[in-house]
Amino acid sequence: MMAAAAIPASGQLPDNAAAGDDATAGLIKLAGEKNAAFMRGDMGRWSQLVRIAPDFTLMQPFGGPASFGFDSSPKRLADLAQYFRNGETGLEVLQTYASNGLVALVMIERQRAEVGGLHAQDWSLRVTEIYRKDSTDWQLVHRHADPLVRRISLQQAAILARGWAE
Repeated sequence: MMAAAAIPASGQLPDNAAAGDDATAGLIKLAGEKNAAFMRGDMGRWSQLVRIAPDFTLMQPFGGPASFGFDSSPKRLADLAQYFRNGETGLEVLQTYASNGLVALVMIERQRAEVGGLHAQDWSLRVTEIYRKDSTDWQLVHRHADPLVRRISLQQAAILARGWAE
């Protein structure tokens, strides 16, 4: 089982996430913990960890238009818990950016899980998350995730761009 890591594979935080930057380091740790809970289908734990902003945008790995807001109803969380199961995760932080009240994390979520009833497989994602500080907490305001961790050919990219599954 891969543990949710709060640092990249190199064992060091990126230069601009120096040890003194407690907010960025804390958000990296949070990102690893919430992703591990999500991929296990532990939506109770996930919802305790993450604060979703009212103006949240999601560009999910399955494509399609961006979604706005987040339905955190018990039914929606139960549906997600059934969809994502038995995940093993690790987090590779590629870059961080921080400025007055905003932090962006650029990561690879290394993960293996059962998703949507499929057998367990690699579901690693390229991810960008943006957090905004409100009066008391850091809120997740944007997440973009795609499964293009491995390089694809121009022809494969063209097929995806045309909206064809194959």
